[in-house]
Amino acid sequence: MRNTLILGALAAASFATAAQAQEMTEDAPFNGIYVGAAGGYDVQPNDVGSRILFDRGSNGSFGDTVTTAAGANAFSPGFCNGRAVAATPLPASCRNDRDGWSYYARVGMDSQAGNIVIGALGEFGKTEITDSVSGFSTTPANYVMTRDVKWEASIRGRIGYAPGTTLFYGTFGPGYADIDRNFTSTNTANAFAQSGKRRQFGIVGGGGIEQKIGRNFSIGMEYTYHQYQDDDYRVRVTQGTAPATNPFVLASGGTSTDFRRSDEKFRWHSLRATAAFRF
Repeated sequence: MRNTLILGALAAASFATAAQAQEMTEDAPFNGIYVGAAGGYDVQPNDVGSRILFDRGSNGSFGDTVTTAAGANAFSPGFCNGRAVAATPLPASCRNDRDGWSYYARVGMDSQAGNIVIGALGEFGKTEITDSVSGFSTTPANYVMTRDVKWEASIRGRIGYAPGTTLFYGTFGPGYADIDRNFTSTNTANAFAQSGKRRQFGIVGGGGIEQKIGRNFSIGMEYTYHQYQDDDYRVRVTQGTAPATNPFVLASGGTSTDFRRSDEKFRWHSLRATAAFRF
């Protein structure tokens, strides 16, 4: 009889403890301020067909053909949507764009009414992706334009549905990124000067799922798409030590040729794990 009473008391206590823990989680909605982190892997879409565009005479009109003194296309060897590793477009002479890891810190605030959650979050971090395009001249020589992200910040709204302790949400808002550009060439005769704004506005949007694992903690998975207009970067080529018959200065009345990328948008996809502490 005593053992039965003891077992009954233990069972009742265990049930009460479990019920209390469940109630603590269920009574802790997605409300208030939180801080957290996100990290994962970023992938770029395929940019087949990307090339370098030319403005002979630097008059602002791109789409010109750079020609030799004999009138031939100086870039007849072609272009590749990656980083050239040789002066000529031989097989395997162009590396693919590099995808990479990303890591961000975030702070946000939510308000829950029934099953609907509305909130906002700010995020700051970095991705390790790089995006290049290369051209090959008949010299032979290569010309490589590369961009990557030094840092990115975004302020996004989010709205979701929470049937219990799981939140399904969408998110969207403006982004701001410091895009680092670099130009290299095996051409050592001409002179090259770079210009253009590095910091650009864009958009960030996607969705995710967040699971509470206690009153204050949650973990989740999130997908976001990032897009930035990157259309003002220029490389100006002048004569340098090259002869006056150099294709870049042959244009009538011109002393230079400007380069820009044909792909004016810097885009990537991100899949990340998230973790948050809610106050």
